[in-house]
Amino acid sequence: MIIDQDQLNNMYIGFNAIFNGALQATQPWWERVAMLVRATNRIVDYKWLKNFPGIEQWIGDRQIQSLGAESFQIESLDYEGTVEVDRNDIDDDTLGIYTPLLAELGRASKKHPDKLVAALIAAALTTDIWDGSKFFATDHPAPVPTNEAAVASNYTAGAGAAWYLLDVSRAIKPFIFQLRQDWRLVRMDKEDDEHLFMRKKIRYGVDYRCAVGFGLWQLAHCVKADLTPANYATARATMMSLKNVRGQALDITPGLLVVPPSLEGTARELLNSQYIIGDAAVGGSKNNVWQGTAELLVIQDLA
Repeated sequence: MIIDQDQLNNMYIGFNAIFNGALQATQPWWERVAMLVRATNRIVDYKWLKNFPGIEQWIGDRQIQSLGAESFQIESLDYEGTVEVDRNDIDDDTLGIYTPLLAELGRASKKHPDKLVAALIAAALTTDIWDGSKFFATDHPAPVPTNEAAVASNYTAGAGAAWYLLDVSRAIKPFIFQLRQDWRLVRMDKEDDEHLFMRKKIRYGVDYRCAVGFGLWQLAHCVKADLTPANYATARATMMSLKNVRGQALDITPGLLVVPPSLEGTARELLNSQYIIGDAAVGGSKNNVWQGTAELLVIQDLA
């Protein structure tokens, strides 16, 4: 078989179709917990309101709400993955062996933000955010009319595996996925490329630019105590009792329970079982009032 540039171009078109097909078919989970921000610059400035605005009856002049804001920046980074094709495989017409490889590259590309967001969640107990506290902390500034120095918590300490309760019902999410450049398949397949000339290798690579960051801490609660009905109830109540600067409820609706694989069984029992099995000596099983109160997301990278 004579290898010319037309054939190399056709090969790239086929590989690109395989790559993009896998990219489109893959469903990542990060979209459930992070809001997508399509960046137009390498560094994006964000401003978070210190408190949520509210609506009240209009009597007399408008009541101006001085909410204030905290600013921070997120810088997009470069990510890549590269594979090689041996020119002999073109000669021998065995390119079919590369079809699953390019498909896997597409799947891995679409799932890569999952790993970034999982790492962000895992680091949230030790990472400072825009209000001066860690993302999961017990001392977030949360002033109310009766106490300007009040603080609020989105963390429950313990010695077990961490699990998380999130409100993902709003336009703003607890976390941010900033996309500067979409995934693309690039190539080094020119007949005069040194790598092809010297080593008979053709290279294909995927690259994209993105970053992750923290959104509103009020929309997430981390618990390291055991995943029990009582601790689940406490975490929900803590989130739902958060107030804005005017003393009004923030209307938090925790509806997503995030767990590592080790807690999947316990989480499914809590959210799906009709009954909670208790001590027979004090009445045995009872109705599970938490059935159906949240969806479940199991994240393997939190293991």
